[in-house]
Amino acid sequence: MNTVWSTYIQSIGTLYGSRALRFSDLFKEQYKEAFGIKADAKILEIGCGPGALCEALLRWYPNSNISGIDRDSNFIDFARKNSADIDYREADAACLPYDDGSFDVTISNTVAEHIEPSAFYGEQRRVLKDGGVCIVLSARRGINIKADCIKEESDFEKELWERTEKYFIDAMKRYEVCSYPQSEAELPMCMQKYGFKNVSTKYLTVNLTPDDPKYTKETAYAMINADRKNDIDNIDAFEYVAPGVVSREEAEALKKIVNEKYDKRISLYDQGKKQWDTNMSLTMVIRGEK
Repeated sequence: MNTVWSTYIQSIGTLYGSRALRFSDLFKEQYKEAFGIKADAKILEIGCGPGALCEALLRWYPNSNISGIDRDSNFIDFARKNSADIDYREADAACLPYDDGSFDVTISNTVAEHIEPSAFYGEQRRVLKDGGVCIVLSARRGINIKADCIKEESDFEKELWERTEKYFIDAMKRYEVCSYPQSEAELPMCMQKYGFKNVSTKYLTVNLTPDDPKYTKETAYAMINADRKNDIDNIDAFEYVAPGVVSREEAEALKKIVNEKYDKRISLYDQGKKQWDTNMSLTMVIRGEK
């Protein structure tokens, strides 16, 4: 059983909530245009996490056959419980448990930077049919502006986050997170290097701004609470990432402060007092053919 990522890097709640927003049906058409996937494709997601993208693919391509693999047991258990119509397996992207030529499409989201490129692309090329499509989604630098009621920090908050920061950095290094970063130019060149042709790129933006009137109240709440979940999960991770560094009483006090901040942000939203905080993500989509 491997639970490294869900324990030390990103929890199920944080990863699933943020991806569910980014792969909401609100943004379906721009993704479908960039993917160029036929309606009845056999699709494999590499590094599916708790399953948000696989679920979106099933909604967007209901006549397709969707599979997902991830090394983290907790992610796969969660994904299986969420959707019985998707074939989830615990597996390594560098050693896929499928026969040659099994899929029409392989797709991954923020995975390429964590895996040695020859293994990452070599295994996908192996399991793709002739003419099959490899799609790589890579997060690029976006815009993240917090509401004043969230970003203001007391000395107590600052001291706790500073006290634990190096432990989170050490965990990222220990588990080789983002060991193979690539620039916007290097990504398509790398896909070409490992045998894919007709490589193309697109850039997609997802604008998560709660105060934008095009979003429903429920969606605005989901945006605010996704950030809340991320902060609370980071506090819960103190126990594993930095054991003994923060007392239980300190952690609970910090969680209380964080929840009060997000409660205030929701209250401001309900009162119509716009903060215009935003999380605008920029995703590069690299697409190649076998």
